[in-house]
Amino acid sequence: MDNINVVLAKNLKLLREKEKLSLDKVAELTGVSKTMLGQIERGESNPTINTVWKIANGLKVSFTSLIHDLQPDAVVVPKSAIRALHEDNGSYRIYPFFPFEDGRRFEVYTIEIDKGGYLSANPHQPGTEEFITVFDGELTVRIDNAEYTVKAGDAIRFKADKPHDYHNSGSVMTRMSMVIHYA
Repeated sequence: MDNINVVLAKNLKLLREKEKLSLDKVAELTGVSKTMLGQIERGESNPTINTVWKIANGLKVSFTSLIHDLQPDAVVVPKSAIRALHEDNGSYRIYPFFPFEDGRRFEVYTIEIDKGGYLSANPHQPGTEEFITVFDGELTVRIDNAEYTVKAGDAIRFKADKPHDYHNSGSVMTRMSMVIHYA
């Protein structure tokens, strides 16, 4: 049995048990026979894509939720596990803690900017917004020709589908969190 069938077997059984559904009820909802569903759950069948779609539609879940490993309820991401991206000769460091993934329309970063550090960013896709919270230091954000100063403890939200710049305009390192939300 290949890996996708192992994952499908596990996910179907977990979903059925979570919803307290019998094989008979799942067969009724999906139009897939009880025998076939049992074989799928035991990993004894290699169902067609059409069969998996029938199960997904009948149970009102996404196709991919049946064939991809489920994500744990909680994940701790140590900073040491993140590879920082460097700009401005290393004075601007971005840590992509939660990058964009299918089904999730946002990314979460931690950013450190040394005193005087600067980054000029290209416009993102239309409708994209950024949400920044400054924890230490001070940040100046320039959007088009308008400038906004964000001090420690403050936050800014802006439409990021136009050119924008980040500058540590304070006297100490700026530490901040950034969420980029894609429309």
